[in-house]
Amino acid sequence: MTDITDPRLTPARADLADIRLRGRIAADRYVAGEARRVVVPSSPLRRAPRFDAAVDTEAVMGDAATLYEAEEGFAWVRLGHDGYVGYLAEAALGPVDPAPTHRITALRTFLYPGPDLKLPATGYLTLGARVAVVGQAGEYLRLATGDHVFAGHGAALGRTEPDFAGTAERLVGTPYLWGGRTSLGLDCSGLVQLCLAAAGIVAPRDADQQERALGEKRPTGLDGLRRGDLVFWRGHVGLMLDAVRLIHANGFHMAVAVEPLAEAVARIREKSYGPVTAIRRLTPSAAS
Repeated sequence: MTDITDPRLTPARADLADIRLRGRIAADRYVAGEARRVVVPSSPLRRAPRFDAAVDTEAVMGDAATLYEAEEGFAWVRLGHDGYVGYLAEAALGPVDPAPTHRITALRTFLYPGPDLKLPATGYLTLGARVAVVGQAGEYLRLATGDHVFAGHGAALGRTEPDFAGTAERLVGTPYLWGGRTSLGLDCSGLVQLCLAAAGIVAPRDADQQERALGEKRPTGLDGLRRGDLVFWRGHVGLMLDAVRLIHANGFHMAVAVEPLAEAVARIREKSYGPVTAIRRLTPSAAS
């Protein structure tokens, strides 16, 4: 089921665990879990059932989740797209059906109560959110929730954006946010995961996981790089826009920023994550 040596991906506590871990991890009781889906624009996934607990990542509209326990306003879940385990606000979850049919392709788009831009918006969705479309009214998609979204801001799930570096360029200036994976705030691996998802490539959540799972290993020198190559440090990742420019969400700029790779390598080696640990190259076959 999963690597039980990685607590980020292991739905197990001393008192409760996924039933598929019986015999592998000791727990007071085991449950199969129930299928749910995220029904709010986004919700932090926390390490503990408290609103001041650390955030590991975000769940966004349309994400599938397995619910193991709901108590005092929090739901202990495992996210379907990358296997992350943690606590969501219980109100963020709803029925697993209807399944999403479309994804949001704009950086952000507003939800309307009807097919009219003059109506007061009732919320927003971020790039990569997934929705169930049940019809169309003029220039607007009608969602199963009754909300409407401008049709030009969505695409059927089968349509992808293969140039994931181009998707990253659209996000330049997005504020840095630890655990963020929406167009309102991103961390380094959240940027990579979001952009690869738009290209139809399933990626793990954190930089160390991405380094192990993605693409083909390349020499760690700075020569011969090309657009889309992933550059890893211990705890950080960025992607190349061409042979010399790196784009990454980072705490130095506190934003998604573009800079010469050589400058980033020198600064990061001296001030934070040390030397480059890996360069990985994705191929078209990586898309699912």
